[in-house]
Amino acid sequence: MRPDTTIPRPLKILVAVLFISLVPIFLIAFSVRWVINFPPLYSYGFDRFDIPSRTGIERAELISAGKQIRDYFNNDQEYLAVRVVVRGILYQNIYNEREVLHMKDVKALVQGVYRVSELTGLFLLAVLVGGLAIWGRRFLPSVATLIGWGGWATVGLLIVVGLAMTIGFDRLFLAFHLISFTNDLWQLDPRRDYLIAMFPEVFFFTATILIIVSVTFLSVCLIVASWIMRKKLQPATDTEESSDNRTPAQSALTR
Repeated sequence: MRPDTTIPRPLKILVAVLFISLVPIFLIAFSVRWVINFPPLYSYGFDRFDIPSRTGIERAELISAGKQIRDYFNNDQEYLAVRVVVRGILYQNIYNEREVLHMKDVKALVQGVYRVSELTGLFLLAVLVGGLAIWGRRFLPSVATLIGWGGWATVGLLIVVGLAMTIGFDRLFLAFHLISFTNDLWQLDPRRDYLIAMFPEVFFFTATILIIVSVTFLSVCLIVASWIMRKKLQPATDTEESSDNRTPAQSALTR
Protein backbone atom coordinates (compact mmCIF):
# COMPACT_ATOMS: atom_id res chain seq x y z
CA MET A 1 0.00 0.00 0.00
CA ARG A 2 1.33 3.45 -0.89
CA PRO A 3 2.15 5.54 2.23
CA ASP A 4 0.01 8.47 1.13
CA THR A 5 -3.15 6.34 1.06
CA THR A 6 -2.91 5.35 4.71
CA ILE A 7 -3.85 8.78 6.07
CA PRO A 8 -7.54 9.80 5.77
CA ARG A 9 -8.20 13.10 3.99
CA PRO A 10 -10.16 14.60 6.97
CA LEU A 11 -7.14 13.97 9.21
CA LYS A 12 -4.82 15.67 6.74
CA ILE A 13 -7.13 18.67 6.55
CA LEU A 14 -7.32 18.82 10.36
CA VAL A 15 -3.52 18.73 10.65
CA ALA A 16 -3.21 21.51 8.05
CA VAL A 17 -5.72 23.72 9.87
CA LEU A 18 -3.99 23.09 13.20
CA PHE A 19 -0.61 23.88 11.69
CA ILE A 20 -1.77 27.19 10.24
CA SER A 21 -3.57 28.11 13.48
CA LEU A 22 -0.59 27.28 15.69
CA VAL A 23 1.96 29.25 13.69
CA PRO A 24 0.85 32.62 15.20
CA ILE A 25 0.80 31.11 18.69
CA PHE A 26 4.31 29.72 18.26
CA LEU A 27 5.69 32.98 16.85
CA ILE A 28 4.18 35.01 19.69
CA ALA A 29 5.32 32.61 22.43
CA PHE A 30 8.79 32.35 20.90
CA SER A 31 9.08 36.15 20.67
CA VAL A 32 7.85 36.66 24.23
CA ARG A 33 10.39 34.13 25.43
CA TRP A 34 13.43 35.75 23.83
CA VAL A 35 12.32 39.28 24.70
CA ILE A 36 11.96 38.33 28.38
CA ASN A 37 15.52 37.01 28.29
CA PHE A 38 16.98 39.90 26.22
CA PRO A 39 19.46 41.81 28.46
CA PRO A 40 19.54 44.99 26.27
CA LEU A 41 15.81 45.48 26.91
CA TYR A 42 16.49 45.81 30.62
CA SER A 43 19.49 48.13 30.28
CA TYR A 44 17.60 50.26 27.73
CA GLY A 45 14.60 50.53 30.04
CA PHE A 46 16.73 51.48 33.04
CA ASP A 47 18.47 54.19 31.01
CA ARG A 48 15.53 55.44 28.96
CA PHE A 49 13.17 55.83 31.92
CA ASP A 50 15.80 57.13 34.35
CA ILE A 51 15.28 54.30 36.83
CA PRO A 52 18.51 54.97 38.82
CA SER A 53 17.32 58.42 39.90
CA ARG A 54 13.77 57.20 40.54
CA THR A 55 14.85 54.34 42.77
CA GLY A 56 18.21 55.39 44.18
CA ILE A 57 19.71 52.18 42.79
CA GLU A 58 22.87 52.56 40.73
CA ARG A 59 22.79 51.38 37.13
CA ALA A 60 25.19 48.49 37.72
CA GLU A 61 22.99 47.22 40.54
CA LEU A 62 19.90 47.50 38.35
CA ILE A 63 21.62 45.49 35.63
CA SER A 64 22.46 42.87 38.26
CA ALA A 65 18.84 42.85 39.46
CA GLY A 66 17.62 42.33 35.90
CA LYS A 67 19.91 39.34 35.49
CA GLN A 68 18.77 37.85 38.79
CA ILE A 69 15.15 38.16 37.64
CA ARG A 70 15.90 36.49 34.30
CA ASP A 71 17.74 33.71 36.11
CA TYR A 72 14.72 33.27 38.39
CA PHE A 73 12.44 32.79 35.39
CA ASN A 74 14.70 30.01 34.13
CA ASN A 75 15.51 28.06 37.30
CA ASP A 76 13.54 25.99 39.81
CA GLN A 77 13.73 28.55 42.63
CA GLU A 78 10.27 29.06 44.14
CA TYR A 79 10.65 32.58 45.49
CA LEU A 80 12.57 35.51 44.04
CA ALA A 81 15.40 37.04 46.05
CA VAL A 82 17.19 39.97 44.41
CA ARG A 83 20.39 40.95 46.22
CA VAL A 84 21.46 44.54 45.47
CA VAL A 85 23.00 47.60 47.08
CA VAL A 86 20.72 50.62 47.55
CA ARG A 87 22.28 53.88 48.72
CA GLY A 88 25.23 52.00 50.17
CA ILE A 89 23.14 49.39 51.99
CA LEU A 90 23.20 45.74 50.90
CA TYR A 91 19.73 44.20 50.72
CA GLN A 92 19.51 40.41 50.70
CA ASN A 93 16.16 40.86 48.96
CA ILE A 94 15.05 44.24 47.71
CA TYR A 95 11.47 43.07 47.23
CA ASN A 96 8.86 42.76 49.96
CA GLU A 97 6.56 39.78 50.54
CA ARG A 98 3.80 41.08 48.27
CA GLU A 99 6.22 41.61 45.40
CA VAL A 100 7.82 38.19 45.92
CA LEU A 101 4.44 36.46 45.84
CA HIS A 102 3.47 38.36 42.71
CA MET A 103 6.70 37.33 41.02
CA LYS A 104 5.90 33.72 41.85
CA ASP A 105 2.69 34.16 39.84
CA VAL A 106 4.62 35.89 37.06
CA LYS A 107 7.12 33.03 36.92
CA ALA A 108 4.30 30.50 36.52
CA LEU A 109 2.92 32.60 33.65
CA VAL A 110 6.34 32.97 32.01
CA GLN A 111 7.10 29.27 32.24
CA GLY A 112 3.65 28.58 30.81
CA VAL A 113 4.65 30.65 27.78
CA TYR A 114 7.86 28.62 27.58
CA ARG A 115 5.85 25.39 27.47
CA VAL A 116 3.53 26.78 24.79
CA SER A 117 6.49 27.74 22.60
CA GLU A 118 8.01 24.29 23.05
CA LEU A 119 4.83 22.28 22.43
CA THR A 120 3.67 24.29 19.42
CA GLY A 121 7.19 24.28 18.00
CA LEU A 122 7.39 20.50 18.37
CA PHE A 123 4.02 20.06 16.66
CA LEU A 124 4.99 22.27 13.72
CA LEU A 125 8.33 20.50 13.36
CA ALA A 126 6.67 17.08 13.60
CA VAL A 127 4.25 17.95 10.79
CA LEU A 128 7.06 19.16 8.52
CA VAL A 129 9.39 16.25 9.28
CA GLY A 130 6.56 13.72 9.12
CA GLY A 131 5.28 15.06 5.82
CA LEU A 132 8.73 14.99 4.26
CA ALA A 133 9.33 11.49 5.59
CA ILE A 134 6.07 10.20 4.08
CA TRP A 135 5.89 12.11 0.79
CA GLY A 136 9.45 13.35 0.25
CA ARG A 137 9.83 16.20 -2.26
CA ARG A 138 6.14 15.96 -3.16
CA PHE A 139 5.43 17.51 0.25
CA LEU A 140 7.41 20.69 -0.52
CA PRO A 141 4.48 22.53 -2.20
CA SER A 142 2.45 21.75 0.92
CA VAL A 143 5.25 23.16 3.10
CA ALA A 144 5.11 26.38 1.08
CA THR A 145 1.33 26.54 1.52
CA LEU A 146 1.43 25.80 5.24
CA ILE A 147 4.11 28.32 6.19
CA GLY A 148 2.64 30.94 3.87
CA TRP A 149 -0.84 30.71 5.33
CA GLY A 150 0.66 30.54 8.81
CA GLY A 151 2.50 33.78 8.11
CA TRP A 152 -0.62 35.49 6.80
CA ALA A 153 -2.65 34.24 9.78
CA THR A 154 -0.06 35.88 12.02
CA VAL A 155 -0.29 39.14 10.09
CA GLY A 156 -4.06 39.07 10.52
CA LEU A 157 -3.67 38.59 14.25
CA LEU A 158 -1.19 41.47 14.39
CA ILE A 159 -3.74 43.72 12.71
CA VAL A 160 -6.29 42.78 15.38
CA VAL A 161 -3.72 43.54 18.10
CA GLY A 162 -2.93 46.87 16.46
CA LEU A 163 -6.60 47.81 16.41
CA ALA A 164 -6.95 46.75 20.05
CA MET A 165 -4.04 48.97 21.04
CA THR A 166 -5.89 52.01 19.72
CA ILE A 167 -8.05 51.92 22.86
CA GLY A 168 -4.91 52.58 24.89
CA PHE A 169 -2.09 50.39 26.16
CA ASP A 170 -3.00 51.16 29.76
CA ARG A 171 -6.42 49.54 29.31
CA LEU A 172 -4.93 46.49 27.61
CA PHE A 173 -2.30 46.24 30.35
CA LEU A 174 -5.02 46.32 32.99
CA ALA A 175 -7.08 43.71 31.12
CA PHE A 176 -4.01 41.49 30.85
CA HIS A 177 -3.53 41.53 34.63
CA LEU A 178 -7.20 40.93 35.35
CA ILE A 179 -7.21 37.91 33.02
CA SER A 180 -3.80 36.49 33.94
CA PHE A 181 -3.90 36.73 37.73
CA THR A 182 -6.49 35.54 40.24
CA ASN A 183 -5.36 37.91 43.00
CA ASP A 184 -4.51 41.60 43.45
CA LEU A 185 -0.82 41.14 44.27
CA TRP A 186 0.02 42.93 41.01
CA GLN A 187 -1.44 46.16 42.37
CA LEU A 188 1.77 47.78 43.61
CA ASP A 189 2.72 51.30 44.69
CA PRO A 190 5.89 52.80 43.14
CA ARG A 191 6.37 54.90 46.29
CA ARG A 192 7.07 51.83 48.39
CA ASP A 193 7.42 48.86 46.02
CA TYR A 194 10.70 48.62 44.12
CA LEU A 195 9.32 46.17 41.56
CA ILE A 196 6.97 48.63 39.89
CA ALA A 197 9.44 51.48 40.37
CA MET A 198 12.08 49.50 38.48
CA PHE A 199 9.65 48.24 35.84
CA PRO A 200 6.95 50.87 35.21
CA GLU A 201 4.16 50.37 32.70
CA VAL A 202 6.14 52.14 29.99
CA PHE A 203 8.81 49.44 30.28
CA PHE A 204 6.23 46.81 29.38
CA PHE A 205 4.98 48.96 26.51
CA THR A 206 8.53 48.94 25.13
CA ALA A 207 8.72 45.16 25.58
CA THR A 208 5.37 44.76 23.81
CA ILE A 209 6.57 46.82 20.83
CA LEU A 210 9.69 44.66 20.64
CA ILE A 211 7.55 41.51 20.68
CA ILE A 212 5.32 42.90 17.90
CA VAL A 213 8.38 43.78 15.79
CA SER A 214 9.77 40.28 16.31
CA VAL A 215 6.50 38.55 15.39
CA THR A 216 6.07 40.80 12.35
CA PHE A 217 9.60 40.05 11.14
CA LEU A 218 9.18 36.30 11.59
CA SER A 219 5.78 36.22 9.87
CA VAL A 220 7.16 38.19 6.92
CA CYS A 221 10.06 35.73 6.73
CA LEU A 222 7.56 32.86 6.48
CA ILE A 223 5.57 34.63 3.77
CA VAL A 224 8.71 35.41 1.76
CA ALA A 225 10.01 31.85 2.21
CA SER A 226 6.65 30.53 1.00
CA TRP A 227 6.75 32.81 -2.05
CA ILE A 228 10.31 31.73 -2.92
CA MET A 229 9.41 28.06 -2.56
CA ARG A 230 6.34 28.50 -4.74
CA LYS A 231 8.42 30.18 -7.43
CA LYS A 232 10.97 27.37 -7.43
CA LEU A 233 8.25 24.70 -7.38
CA GLN A 234 5.92 26.50 -9.82
CA PRO A 235 5.98 23.94 -12.66
CA ALA A 236 5.10 21.04 -10.35
CA THR A 237 2.53 23.12 -8.48
CA ASP A 238 0.83 24.23 -11.70
CA THR A 239 0.51 20.60 -12.80
CA GLU A 240 -1.09 19.59 -9.49
CA GLU A 241 -3.47 22.57 -9.37
CA SER A 242 -4.69 21.95 -12.92
CA SER A 243 -6.06 18.58 -11.81
CA ASP A 244 -7.07 19.43 -8.25
CA ASN A 245 -9.13 22.52 -7.40
CA ARG A 246 -9.18 22.53 -3.58
CA THR A 247 -9.30 25.04 -0.76
CA PRO A 248 -5.96 26.16 0.80
CA ALA A 249 -6.51 23.98 3.86
CA GLN A 250 -7.39 20.98 1.73
CA SER A 251 -4.42 21.41 -0.62
CA ALA A 252 -2.01 22.01 2.25
CA LEU A 253 -1.26 18.31 2.56
CA THR A 254 -0.44 16.01 -0.32
CA ARG A 255 -3.01 13.48 -1.29
